[in-house]
Amino acid sequence: MRDAGGCRAGWGKAGRALCAGLLVVSLGSAWAGEETPPVQTVPAVELERYLGRWYEIARFPMFFQRNCVGDVTADYSLREDGRIRVLNRCRSDKGMDEAEGTARVVEGSGGAKLRVSFFWPFSGDYWVIGLSPDYRWAVVGDPERKYLWILSRTPAMPLDVLEKARQAAREQGYDLSGLRYTEQRME
Repeated sequence: MRDAGGCRAGWGKAGRALCAGLLVVSLGSAWAGEETPPVQTVPAVELERYLGRWYEIARFPMFFQRNCVGDVTADYSLREDGRIRVLNRCRSDKGMDEAEGTARVVEGSGGAKLRVSFFWPFSGDYWVIGLSPDYRWAVVGDPERKYLWILSRTPAMPLDVLEKARQAAREQGYDLSGLRYTEQRME
């Protein structure tokens, strides 16, 4: 005979406790096995409004920004061939570093997905997953949740606005425990 949890009634108190514990672990594993829904972008990005300078407020640490200690900016401008020029700058221990790349809008994405390349033939996903209606802040990530940037048109964000950007990332399943904030000393 089994009780409601599937454990044998005759197993005694210790046996039933062990059985119940295993049941909890197996249910927890089943819940943990549920996949987080795929990352979604904002419905559309008006490229003309998105172009210009963005200040990095926070990011997930990554190899290609390992020397950046602060004052991180990204400038986007339209090239003659219709692609986007990307100029990233940051302060390192040795002065200012910069990297120039190109981006193209992914067809059918409403402008919310870009493929960015700094080193041909390698390119990466750049998805706008959060964007204020006035284009004052943006949250950018990738479909695997390995990359995340919180960007602002100004070097600092009010805390309530920052929380809106953070919430946009959380809603997409990003674990923000690895988020690192950027020191911006430039005005």
